[in-house]
Order: sequence, then structure tokens, then C-alpha cells
Amino acid sequence: MHAETWKLAAYLIAALLFVASLAGLAKHETSRRGVWFGIAGMAIALVATAATALGLASGLGITLLLIALVIGAAIGVWRARVVEMTGMPELIALMHSFVGLAAVLVGWNGFLEVEGNATQTELVGSLLGIHHAEVVIGVFIGAVTFTGSIIAYLKLSARIPSAPLRLPGKNVLNLGALVAFVVLTVFFVITPATWLLVVVTVLALALGVHLVASIGGGDMPVVVSMLNSYSGWAAAASGFLLGNDLLIITGALVGSSGAYLSYVMCKAMNRSFISVIAGGFGAPASSGPAEVTGEHREIDAAGVAELLSNASSVVITPGYGMAVAQAQSPVAELTRRLREQGVNVRFGVHPVAGRLPGHMNVLLAEAKVPYDIVLEMDEINDDLADTDVVLVIGANDTVNPSAAEDPGSPIAGMPVLRVWEAGNVVVFKRSMAPGYAGVQNPLFFRENSQMLFGDAKERVQDILAALPARVG
Repeated sequence: MHAETWKLAAYLIAALLFVASLAGLAKHETSRRGVWFGIAGMAIALVATAATALGLASGLGITLLLIALVIGAAIGVWRARVVEMTGMPELIALMHSFVGLAAVLVGWNGFLEVEGNATQTELVGSLLGIHHAEVVIGVFIGAVTFTGSIIAYLKLSARIPSAPLRLPGKNVLNLGALVAFVVLTVFFVITPATWLLVVVTVLALALGVHLVASIGGGDMPVVVSMLNSYSGWAAAASGFLLGNDLLIITGALVGSSGAYLSYVMCKAMNRSFISVIAGGFGAPASSGPAEVTGEHREIDAAGVAELLSNASSVVITPGYGMAVAQAQSPVAELTRRLREQGVNVRFGVHPVAGRLPGHMNVLLAEAKVPYDIVLEMDEINDDLADTDVVLVIGANDTVNPSAAEDPGSPIAGMPVLRVWEAGNVVVFKRSMAPGYAGVQNPLFFRENSQMLFGDAKERVQDILAALPARVG
């Protein structure tokens, strides 16, 4: 069989595996299978692409390609082995930046290759215009993805403040940048010039910075999801330039699924999907948030154990703090012990709990918490008023009553877990500091709320140690 036929067959199989991977990842029960489908598809695609390139490259080209493969594989294995679950959001944001940078380089190479040699003569009429359009669009999407992902990485890793950047007339700046891009694209297609592509690149790099910098920390999970979509479209643009069908298919899958996930998350947060794309949300409402005052009450592990021993129903709402403390395994053990005593224990997971979509679900699955007791916000919210005890472990903004009660709050209108309706609420926190969105939480001062300070993992272990004497 001809080499080109083998490559196309491999690409087709890889594309089908990627589709099967997305289908598998849609459910907890099939997620592991979905991951393996994705791994197999990527392995086939990588081998087919490398084999094709090796067949076309010279001696030096083959050497450089093999060196790149070895270095890339070594870095990937190293990062996968050492990264903590708490570091996954920023690592994913950083990987998105690599995709964006690759799209920029591919676009520039496509332009210089055509402009710099006789290949241009083979592209005549509308084909040449289409090629130039592919170049400028690919560079623009890639550059926005690159710098936007870098800012997301810096925010998620706390290297820069998570507060939104509030430049005067920021929406006008964003709209002006998009209008300028359209005008520059038209000129570039008509009369391609290096300086025009330089201007587009710089404009896109600046827009990527501004889009993500304008978004507050509480909304970063949506940003990560949207950047994932951008990286997919950047990859698809590169596929058009390289004439690679698999890259087009893969990029379209990532781009469309990331956009849909962002849409679902926006609905869960009562945000405008268009505002996400435009970087137009995350700033506080103009009326200003209400001042939070009151005295909090503290409780110790023995007191929590006593509450749990007298409870018939318990809901656990995890957040990023649980991931930081690596408390998922003790929490799973606490769940098992309580269920053995006949307590109805369930988990309520907010769609944007943590700093990455699905973050908490992965942690709980890793700790072998049964899937059937891990419920989404809409599935658990109506039951919270009839719940005896809610344990808020490392969550903050997703259980903040201000979202429902304070129109001036930066998170006003965002659907949250209504944990304050339960009989008793125990909040696991290291301190009284506000959450990632920088908003104080009046839940801490409610009459039915008590604070359990310290490391979440250690406090849960203390509760486990106290339970045998309390539960017979």
C-alpha cells in the first residue's frame, strides 16, 4: 500500500478514536476508557506524522526531528509525574499557550515560505487570497491564545494578582482590536506585506493579555475552558495551512467541545457567553458589594464528630482547598465510615468548584468515592434545606450567599450551593480570608455556621479519630 494511503488510514483511525474519547469522557463510568482512546489516537497520529516527516526529511532534518521528539516526550513524562492535582489548572493553561505559539509559528512559516520562493506562483487567483486569509487568521487566533494562556497561568499560579484589570473603556478597546483585525486582514489578503502581519501579531498578543487580565479570579475556570477552545481553533488553523486533515479534525473537536463546555459553565454561573469571549466580565457591579459584618463561631474536630454522629443526612461540598490539602482520601474514608453507620452521605459539586472544570470530580474519583453519591449543584440544592449537616471543605465562592442576596457583589447572580439552608454548616478553612474571587463570605457569620480552622486533611483525620467514641 502506498505511504500516503497508510497515512490517511492512520489519520482516520486516530480521528475516530478522538471522537470515542470525547464520548467516553462525558460520563464518570466511561471516563477511564475515554482517556485510553485519546492516548491511543494521539499515539497513532504521532507515529503516522513522524513517519511521513522522516520520509521527506534530509539527514539533518531527521536528526532534528528525532531530537525534538525525545526532548518533548521527556518533558511531558517528567511534568506528568511531578505535577500535583492542585497544579493541573495552571499546567493546562501553560500547555494551551504552547498550542497558540505553535499556530503563530506555523502561520509565519506559511507566509514566508510562499513570499520567499517560487511556490507563490503555484497559488493564483482566489487560492492565493485564501492562503493569505488562512495565514492571518491562524496567526491572530494563535497569538491571542498564547498570551491569554500565559496570563491565565500567571493568575492561577498566584504569580500575579487574580483581581480583574480595569482599564477605562475596556470593551471599546476589545471591540476596536477586533475591528482593526478585520480591516488588516482585508488589506493583507489584497496586498500581503510583512509589516501588516507584524501589526496583526502584535495586536493579537496585546488583545490576549487584555482579554484574560480583565477577568477576575472567581471566573478563571471558565477562562481555562475558553482558552482550551481557542487552542483547538488555533490547531485547526494550522491544519489548513499545513494541509493536515487530522489536525483540522482534532482542532475542530477541541474547539467546539471547549466552546460548548464554556457555554454550559456560563449558564451555571449566570454569565453571558458573549461576555466571556469579549473578556467583559469579572468586574464588580457598580453599586458596590454590601459590607459583611458579624462574629464567627468556632468548633473543634470532636464537636464536628458529635454533629455527624447525631445526623441522618450529610452533604459534603468540596472546593479547591480540599485539593490543596490533599484531603480527598480522608474525606472518602469519612464518607465510608458514616455510610456504614447508616448516615445518608452525598457530595454536592458546583460546576466550577476548584480552578478547572471537573477538578473535584477527578479528585473524588481518585479517592474511590462512589459515583452515584457525587451530585451536581442542580441535583443537590433542593435537598440542602432537609440536610442535617453540611461540611464545606475548602469551598468559598461557590457557597457564598452574596451571589443570591447581594446585587452589588462581584459574583451577584451566580448560582451557588445553598448550604446555609441546612441545619448545621461546618466550614473547613485555614483562616477567615476571602476566596479566590476576593469576595468576603457572609456564610461564615450565619447562626447555623461554625468554622473549623486548620489543614483540611488533618482536621478530617481528627474527626475520624473522634468518631468511634461517638458512633456505635
